[in-house]
Amino acid sequence: MEKKIGSNVSSGAEKVEAVENKTAKQSAKKQSVSKNAAQEAREQAQAAEREAAQARFEAAKARSAKKEASRMKAAQAKQKKMQQKLEAKQKRLEARAEIKSARAEKKAAKAARREMLATESVAEKKARIAREKRERLAKKQQQAQAREAALREKQEARKKAQEKRDASRSKKRGEKKSGGRARTPGIGGWIAAVSVLGAACLALAAVVTVGSFRMSDMTMRSANGYRATLYELVSVSEDLDDNFAKLRVSSGTGEQRTLLTQILVDTALMESAIEKIPVDAATGTDISSFVNRTGMCARMLLGKLSAGGALTEREQQLIAYLYETNAKLCTELNDLALHTPAEELAAYFEGKESGVGARLSEIGQGAVKKPEEIGDAPFAGEGNVGDNAIIGIAEVSASDAEEKVRSCFEGYHIADVRMTGETMARDFRAYNFVLTDENGTEYFAQVTKNGGKLAFFDSYEVCTQKNFTLENCDSLAQEYLARLGYTGLTPVWFSDAGNVASITYVADISGVRAYPDMIRVRVCEEKGRVVGMDAHAYLVNHHGKREVSPALTQSEARAKLASALEVQSGHLALIPLGRREVLTYEFVCKYGEEQFILYLDAHTGDEVRIFRVHESAQGSYLS
Repeated sequence: MEKKIGSNVSSGAEKVEAVENKTAKQSAKKQSVSKNAAQEAREQAQAAEREAAQARFEAAKARSAKKEASRMKAAQAKQKKMQQKLEAKQKRLEARAEIKSARAEKKAAKAARREMLATESVAEKKARIAREKRERLAKKQQQAQAREAALREKQEARKKAQEKRDASRSKKRGEKKSGGRARTPGIGGWIAAVSVLGAACLALAAVVTVGSFRMSDMTMRSANGYRATLYELVSVSEDLDDNFAKLRVSSGTGEQRTLLTQILVDTALMESAIEKIPVDAATGTDISSFVNRTGMCARMLLGKLSAGGALTEREQQLIAYLYETNAKLCTELNDLALHTPAEELAAYFEGKESGVGARLSEIGQGAVKKPEEIGDAPFAGEGNVGDNAIIGIAEVSASDAEEKVRSCFEGYHIADVRMTGETMARDFRAYNFVLTDENGTEYFAQVTKNGGKLAFFDSYEVCTQKNFTLENCDSLAQEYLARLGYTGLTPVWFSDAGNVASITYVADISGVRAYPDMIRVRVCEEKGRVVGMDAHAYLVNHHGKREVSPALTQSEARAKLASALEVQSGHLALIPLGRREVLTYEFVCKYGEEQFILYLDAHTGDEVRIFRVHESAQGSYLS
């Protein structure tokens, strides 16, 4: 019998081995599962760490952006604050500069006023006090009108507020009910309503009446203000009338000089008064022309008296003419101011159609008539004939103007120069200077603000001897004008009075005499130097392209003259005609013993102007 122990043993070993293998497999499997779980846990942990790191990065990034935005905001706020500080500082500096400028202007005005008060004459003081009184009255009228307007506005506002309150109360009373039904007013309510309505009507009537009174008062004040403007012109005209009346009967040189000085002041005041009235250009030019001629004649006569001369019969006739013309002007202005209806006057000052303008035009045409005897060149005092040549030039400062006036008087031994103010005329503005030489002789000079040109100067230097001829004086005058920059001139008129030569020059443009471009010069025949000059007409008219080509030849134009005339000379000439220039032929002719100057249109040959030349002991004059 075979033994099966070995086999069984082997079978048990196999079982044991199988169990062990199974156990090992299970253990390996468990280890593998455990390993996979650990790996997965590690991966999950790593992913969580990465997410946490990303979150920390994003948070840090957000904090950095927020911090940067905060820094930018702070920087912008700081920059804005600095900008505001700079702007505030700039404003303070500008305000200080304005205050300093205002103080400087005020100081200069005070200094100019002190200077003016220190140098003004009795007549000037009287005129100044009257002018300041009129200005104060006008200012008071303006203030009164402003107060009336404010009171009227306040009353209107109060009235509107009361109406609003009354409307609100009426609405509330209408909405009020008793027991859900509207209350029916009885007889008592009707009586109350009638009483309230009556009281309201009386109050409204009172308000309307008072308002009517106030409006009437305002209208009266306005009309009086307009009349006051005319009265200012009338007042100065009456002063001129008074002074001319005295001058006609005066025989003393001292009193004549005083009266002529007062007339000079009155002409300046009258020119200022004319500028306040809204007259048209032609009327203003007509009246201003008379005023300017009056001032020119007064200055000429005053210079003659200061030089030791006496008024001639011809000059007395000139004074009589000026007196008569001004007397008519004064009468017409007075009648206009007193008898013009308030509505018509108000309409005129407000720029509406009115008969006042026509009346003023008639007055101006009456004033523009010239006297028979004025010792002046043809077309003197005609004014501007086109665009103002100087008004568009750049302005110069007062210090530059002072340097200019000093350079113009280099050979006059000037010891002192004082600026006394400014002239603000319609066609030019100028700085005014008073110069005093080492001998105490004073010169009054004007330098234009536009361009810094010496436009005018005058002195009353005494010239007692005739050491220079008219030809010498002409050479001296042209040399002086050339130093001032006035060249290309030709003399057209000579006169000789009180040992002072008066020479009138006009611009020579390609052989054409331009009479609007006129300069008048006075030369002392004793000392041989210029003692007066007026280049105002030249400065405002000398510009632009001028017409210098005639349609007729000189011989063709000459053939149109009267056969009885003996032609002594002929030239092409630009002459003023109203507000325009006309190219003409100028012929100096004789008719027997008389002399005439005729101007014929260079295109048509028609006569444009004729002057008659008179001779006297003081020189030639025109009529």
